[in-house]
Amino acid sequence: MSTRPGLALRSGGSGGDLLLLLHGLGATGAVWDRLLPLVERDWPGAWAVPDLRGHGRSPAEAPYGYGVHAADVAALAAGASRVTVLGHSFGGVVGAVLAGGWYGVEVARVVALGVKIDWTDDEVARARALAARPPQVFATAAEAAERHLRLAGLAGLVGPDHPVALAGVREVPEGGFAVAFDPRAFGAVGPSVEEVLSRAVAPLRLAAGSADPMVGPDAMRRVDPDAVLVEGAGHNAHWEAPEAVWRLLVSGF
Repeated sequence: MSTRPGLALRSGGSGGDLLLLLHGLGATGAVWDRLLPLVERDWPGAWAVPDLRGHGRSPAEAPYGYGVHAADVAALAAGASRVTVLGHSFGGVVGAVLAGGWYGVEVARVVALGVKIDWTDDEVARARALAARPPQVFATAAEAAERHLRLAGLAGLVGPDHPVALAGVREVPEGGFAVAFDPRAFGAVGPSVEEVLSRAVAPLRLAAGSADPMVGPDAMRRVDPDAVLVEGAGHNAHWEAPEAVWRLLVSGF
């Protein structure tokens, strides 16, 4: 189904206590597939898994700043009595923005996984350069799926024929296949992530896989002194260790 801002959405459960699962930059909502059985079993309210704008089956419509994504997600939460956010990487930042008190949404807490906090000038410049490139067209769906897995950080964890890989592929009308991701979304990179996270007024828990190459405990603890490491996991801890991530979320911290 799609939502008021046009986002592709999977949802379930019922009640006013809404759980939002927000994927990272370049990924789709399919990255939560290993966690969803736990959600369906244990979450007491409603839940929603969108593809953020410019990703997957959602519209590729700029602008792509954190605030725009948070406004999109706030529209999903209209009518909920309170919202809990579990966000990965970019999705964790969007969740923190939503929890800043500007969107008329009562956010109970945010768990942000694998958020890259420190960005060098060169890394920001590379992201901006990627945002200016046209989408790459591949001859086969498998090639496009492999590119999607690299963007989503799932390369080596699943193969290009896996559903989570194919969820990030679209057929090009002129022929060929492309990643279902608008590269202009890389243009969201730039604002201080640490500052954005620090502005959340709802309780915020940072966590990352112990082998995540994008963020470590020292950076996370500048924002959240009680930040958590998920042992044995890399950047996609929710895929690699869903039970541990779920325990972290339901602990309530």
